[in-house]
Amino acid sequence: MNYNIPESSGYGGEEAAEAALKLDRIGREILGICRDELYFSMRFMDVALSSFVYQMDTAVSPFGTDGYRMYFHPRELGGLYRQNRILVNRGYLHMVLHCIFRHLTKRGMDRRYWDLSCDIAAEHIIDGCDLRPVRFSRSLLRRETYRKLEATGHVLNAERIFRELGAWGLTEKELAMLEEEFRVDDHRYWPDQDRKRPPDEQLEKKWKDIDEKMETDLETFSKEASAQSGDFLDELRAENRERHDYREFLRKFSVFREELKADDDTFDYGFYTYGLSLYGNMPLIEPLETREVRKVEEFAVVVDTSMSCSGELVRRFLEETYNVLAENESFFQKVNVHVIQCDEKVHTDVKITSREELKEYMEHFQLYGEGGTDFRPAFEYVDSLIEKGEYVNLKGLIYFTDGYGIYPAKMPRYRTAFVFMEEDYRDADVPPWAVRLVVSGDSLAQSE
Repeated sequence: MNYNIPESSGYGGEEAAEAALKLDRIGREILGICRDELYFSMRFMDVALSSFVYQMDTAVSPFGTDGYRMYFHPRELGGLYRQNRILVNRGYLHMVLHCIFRHLTKRGMDRRYWDLSCDIAAEHIIDGCDLRPVRFSRSLLRRETYRKLEATGHVLNAERIFRELGAWGLTEKELAMLEEEFRVDDHRYWPDQDRKRPPDEQLEKKWKDIDEKMETDLETFSKEASAQSGDFLDELRAENRERHDYREFLRKFSVFREELKADDDTFDYGFYTYGLSLYGNMPLIEPLETREVRKVEEFAVVVDTSMSCSGELVRRFLEETYNVLAENESFFQKVNVHVIQCDEKVHTDVKITSREELKEYMEHFQLYGEGGTDFRPAFEYVDSLIEKGEYVNLKGLIYFTDGYGIYPAKMPRYRTAFVFMEEDYRDADVPPWAVRLVVSGDSLAQSE
C-alpha cells in the first residue's frame, strides 16, 4: 500500500512505513469519530455516513471523495480537528451531501461555477440544520449570499444556485471571495472531473438508492428530527423526483405512418450498380419509394395562464417546444397542433399546421388570462374539437402548469401529461391517469 508520504518528512525505510501507518490510523479514527457524532444527531443518514472507505492521500487538501472513498491528508485533517472538531464534522457531512445530491456526476456545466454552486448548496443545508455537531457561526458574506439566493423563493439545489450565480455578473474578485468562503473539500476526485469520461452508472445508482431510503426515513422520523433537518427533506424530494427528456417525451406522442420518400436504409447499392454494369441502364433493384417514419403528427398543447404561472416561464416552455418541433424531419408534411391558453376558461386556440406557422406564433406570442386555475375547461374544449372532427388521431395533450387547480374527474380518451419546469416545480397531486413530467431547460439546451 502506498501512503504517499513526502520525501521531506524526514523518515526513511521502516520508520517511514511505521509513521505512515500511524498517521493513517489516526486519520481513520478522526473520521470515524465524526461519522459517529453525526449519526447520533442524524440517524436517518446512517447508511450514507457509513458508505465510504477511508484512504490517506497527501495530495488532497484537507479531504475529498469520489463517492466510494473518503481521502484525507493526515496532517491537515489532524490540524483541523485540533482547531475545531465541528469543522471536521461539517466537512464530513459536506462530502456526504455532494454524494447524496450527485454533484459528482452532473455534466455540461462551467466547472468553476458548478463547484462553487455545489459547495454553497451543501453548506446552505448544513447551516440550516439546528444540530450541535455542525452548529457554527456564519460570516456576513455567507449570510448575505443566502439572503440573495433565498429571495428567489425556490429550493436551493445546486442547479438553481448555478443559474442564479450566472445571472449575478460576478467579478473575478467576488467569485474568488465566494470560493474561499464556501470551499470545504477537494473536488479533484470527482469521477466526471474532465467532462470526457462516461458517467459512472454504478455510483449514480448507489447514491440514488441511499437517498431514496433516506427520504423515506426522514418522512417517517419524528417531527422534531424533521424540523432540525431544515431544508434537507425538500432538497431530497427535489433531487429524487423523476426528470424527463422532453424531446424523448414528444417522440412518445408520435405515430407510425408511411411517407413518399426513398428509404435509404433498405436500399442495397451493390445490387443496383451490378445491374447497371451487367445490363447497361437496368438496375436489379431500386429503392423503395416509401418508408415508415416516426414523427410528431398531431397533439394539443395547453398553457396554464393563471397568475401562478409567470409569462416568462410560459414563453420558455413554448420556446423549448418550438425548438423540439423545429428540428429537421420533426414534422409530417401535414400536422395538426393546437396551442391553447387557458386558466379557468379557454382564452385562445391557435392551430399550427407548419413550422412557419409555429415560428410566426412564437414571434407574436402574447399571454392571455391570469385568472384562477381550472383544468376542466381545456379538456372539455379538446373533447369538442375531437367531436367536430378537428382531430383525426389525437395522441396526447401536454398541459404546462404549476399543478394547482381542479382536475377532470374522469380519465380522457387520450394520453395526458402535466409538465412542470424544474425551477418552478412544487409537489402536486397529479391524477393517476396522467404523466407528471418535470423538465429542465438546461438539459434541453445540452441535448440540442
